Amino acid sequence: MLQKILNNRTRFLQFLLLVVLLVLVRAFENELFYDPFLDFFKKDFIKLRLPSFNTAQLFLGLLFRFTLNTSISLGIIYILFKDVAMVKFAFVLYYFFFMILIVAFFYIVCFANANSNWVLFYIRRFLIQPIFVLLFVPGFYYQKQNK
Repeated sequence: MLQKILNNRTRFLQFLLLVVLLVLVRAFENELFYDPFLDFFKKDFIKLRLPSFNTAQLFLGLLFRFTLNTSISLGIIYILFKDVAMVKFAFVLYYFFFMILIVAFFYIVCFANANSNWVLFYIRRFLIQPIFVLLFVPGFYYQKQNK
């Protein structure tokens, strides 16, 4: 019984550590990542023109941030479910969605008109925030309960 309590305590502390890491990624986003859109979306961006940016740096910054958030999120999924197959499946989903979102992001940035700022805002939100973990955890939990 004591061992089970200690194991759950350890899992809870690991989970808490990973959540704190996600918060730290967000807290230090200005220092860690190149993203001229951080300030842009804090303003009244509907009427503004897109800021100038270095395409390669922006792509690498988004890739780095997405990879960091994904790694931490996959750790959370593993801690919660202790299922390597589930983590592998989540990894494939993460990078499938990354490919779709990054193409959509750069298409809008390079080719769309100024009326697309809201779409750009939401696509970028999925790229830079760990939203997928909030979607995957309940889905995986539901699937595990119905096995």
